[in-house]
Amino acid sequence: MASSAPLDYVGPAYSAVSMLALDIKSTLTILNPRGNGQEENPGIRRLLQATSTQMAVIEAAEAAVDPKDLAEQARFRDDPFAITYNDDFSTIDPTLDKAVRAPEENYDPTSRFKTLEEVTGDFADWVDKLPEKPSGLEYHKFIQNYRLMTGKEEAERHPVSYLAPSIPKGIPALTANVVAEDEDEVHPAMRRLMRQTGFTHEQILGFRVKSLVTHRVVNQTRMGKIQSIYHLTIAGNQKGLLGIGEGKSTEGEDARQQAHHAAIRNLQPIPRYEMRTIYGDVKGKTGAVVVELMNRPPGFGLRCQSLIYEICRCAGINDLAARVPRSRNPMNTIKATFQALISQRTPDEVARGLGRKLVDARKVYYGGNV
Repeated sequence: MASSAPLDYVGPAYSAVSMLALDIKSTLTILNPRGNGQEENPGIRRLLQATSTQMAVIEAAEAAVDPKDLAEQARFRDDPFAITYNDDFSTIDPTLDKAVRAPEENYDPTSRFKTLEEVTGDFADWVDKLPEKPSGLEYHKFIQNYRLMTGKEEAERHPVSYLAPSIPKGIPALTANVVAEDEDEVHPAMRRLMRQTGFTHEQILGFRVKSLVTHRVVNQTRMGKIQSIYHLTIAGNQKGLLGIGEGKSTEGEDARQQAHHAAIRNLQPIPRYEMRTIYGDVKGKTGAVVVELMNRPPGFGLRCQSLIYEICRCAGINDLAARVPRSRNPMNTIKATFQALISQRTPDEVARGLGRKLVDARKVYYGGNV
């Protein structure tokens, strides 16, 4: 077997193989009658040969992946769709998962654990019924099928569980809009934004917001020239959410607040490869501005102009190169970059389009950090 290593993160995948190997070895010990004076059964001999081949395959699979690399280089997801807890998804946790529940009829109020005398009597009855030449398989069946409680058999085999009950329906508090506890102290515009987006007050304050374009505009009317202030703002949680917003008002503060809230309302998920760069090379075009974004390896950094740099910071992209070969209008550059980021094609979309299955070896074996 492969050498042991810290497996806090890898645990379920690697330990499942090890436990399977231990189960096969223990089954071999029970089924192999050699050692107690009996002749070896031809069927058991074939089973032993097939199982030894399986053991060799399991050991080769464990040796192919170094557990040290898995433990040191694997990384936790921090995107908005990541699971907030670590668990083995191959098993059902009655506290966190919604398991298939047994019917109420399986409950038996009179059931209890058997006493020592009852267990001893059952074991003595089983010994009396054994054939003249028993094998280890008989004992294995007895242990697997023996009941430790009295009463209904269903109450022990498939008991009723009240852990993690289903969410009740029809309760207004579960469907109410998310608002702050101290709602009276929140600005009405912020309270309206919280109801529109579903974010809490703390989450909105935690977004990274940057006003990239600010200038004065003039509207010529028959009453004269009306001056206004224009703001173009971006917002993101630095974990895969990004939005842009525009605001215009005669007062600069009102325009800034309009753009700020519009950017949060327009938040959209940005696909990130390995939570650090983009999927392949993408291109966006707005007006005469063309933006070309290229993915880069770990540690490359953000080598692009200042506007694209701020957008990547808000979206949580750390490795990227960009070119703006044509016009470089700031407003259209921001909009073209946002369009390019949301138009990425992920491997799952490519696989569905081709009717095939794509496997990323970097993410499967090393968490994409090599």
